[in-house]
Amino acid sequence: MHAATIRLWDPLIRLFHVSVAGVFVANYFFTEEGDDWHTWLGYYACAWLAVRLVWGFVGPRSARWTDFWPTRARLASHLAQLLEGEPHRRLGHSPLGALVMLLMMTAIAALGISGFLMQEVDALWGADWPLTLHAWAANGLATLVVIHMAAALIESLHLGENLPLSMITGERRAPSDHR
Repeated sequence: MHAATIRLWDPLIRLFHVSVAGVFVANYFFTEEGDDWHTWLGYYACAWLAVRLVWGFVGPRSARWTDFWPTRARLASHLAQLLEGEPHRRLGHSPLGALVMLLMMTAIAALGISGFLMQEVDALWGADWPLTLHAWAANGLATLVVIHMAAALIESLHLGENLPLSMITGERRAPSDHR
């Protein structure tokens, strides 16, 4: 008998996730800095970021900022559970997962702004700081992506649930008290 599931991640969240992940892989590993593909994929990611920011205010509950914002109390509770070896089962992002997600979104914004400045703003001709910021943001994002993927796999094992699959299908195992 299969466990009951509920629809958690809406199609826009899932499309945002796969789009931004695809752009990151393409731009970090396959395109040349400054070429047309790199630039347009970066703009595409920034457009998705803007959509996601708005969706955090108007989308369904699991997409809303208020549902998962990593407050000090939520983070402290989550860390305490981790230190005690207790599973942190909640529908949606865990507080630490939300923090990493927000950091990744900040890195994407920094990449977009610094990339725009390098490509489009003639006033910065010869300035090195946009390139430095872009490199730091790209490498920081790469680090966060590795942390995100490792945490999703570790939590999947810890909870006995395939969390990466839930982002693809939109379905999560319903908690026992959910009907």
